[in-house]
Amino acid sequence: MKSGNFNETAIELQRKVLDQSGIGEESYMPRVVFKPGHRVNLRDGREEAAMVIFGAIDELLAATKINVKHIKILVLNCGVLNTTPSLSAMVINHYKLRHNTESYNLGGMGCSAGVIAIDLAKDLLNAHQGSYALVVSTEIVSFTWYSGNDVALLPPNCFFRMGAAAVMLSSRRIDRWRAKYQLMQLVRTHKGMEDTSYKSIELREDRDGKQGLYVSRDVMEVGRHALKANIATLGRLEPSFEHICVLASSKKVLDDIHKDLKLTEENMEASRRTLERFGNTSSSSIWYELAYLEHKAKMKRGDRVWQIGFGSGFKCNSVVWKALKNIDPPRHNNPWNL
Repeated sequence: MKSGNFNETAIELQRKVLDQSGIGEESYMPRVVFKPGHRVNLRDGREEAAMVIFGAIDELLAATKINVKHIKILVLNCGVLNTTPSLSAMVINHYKLRHNTESYNLGGMGCSAGVIAIDLAKDLLNAHQGSYALVVSTEIVSFTWYSGNDVALLPPNCFFRMGAAAVMLSSRRIDRWRAKYQLMQLVRTHKGMEDTSYKSIELREDRDGKQGLYVSRDVMEVGRHALKANIATLGRLEPSFEHICVLASSKKVLDDIHKDLKLTEENMEASRRTLERFGNTSSSSIWYELAYLEHKAKMKRGDRVWQIGFGSGFKCNSVVWKALKNIDPPRHNNPWNL
């Protein structure tokens, strides 16, 4: 490792985990984590946040042609990096949003927080009819990166990668003709009342005070129970959905869900390709997967897509969208065109 922070045991462990991760050679990492002797600071986190968040919003605004002054609601989620002023305030300042913008910054809610952000935006749009809601999902990798040698905190280094997604929701009837999707159903499942679930993913410090993410050996079983409960609420799996976007967390997780739900290779294609190309981009992963389906011209009028996210707490959240038209492959503003 170029940073010089790791001993041979830590390097070998990360190499082994990375080899089995399902991630290819083209995912993105912040350069600062590889600087010899560098201690990641708040400025590094803010710079990474600005790069990925503004990039995603710029592409969304270019695609929708919506004036930022017409945005009434802003919901931003980021798990580990929570600053003052907030990241949502950073967006308001950068784009000069209106002074009465309803702004929310969700923190500490893990990889499933993107669906939570959609749920909050949906409720706010119901309260403010005829409005636009901007939803932004990201995770700041420089702040999830662990630079120590505690083997229990090293595996997440091998999975999390830079990324962000921005989505525009509308409660304006006039927008139905140009909208891509209609939100059909959203289900949130929280298993935090169970100690094993609550402690399955934690932000910890090692004995040297270095911060890192801990993922317990129980997390697969915890996730399995949470998914089962979510599906029970959502209803029968097949034939309700033509497409499925499972959070691209790791090859092991995708393999287990593939087997447990008896899914086809086609069902898993978007998730596997996203993991390979972009790695685990946390809460934005399910949007990279939907972008993949659009890129491959798989989304047809009437098709339903099921997005599933898992996160600390422990939570399993899912949302179902229906395509309102045949979605042509975007020539621009799609990460798969890069």
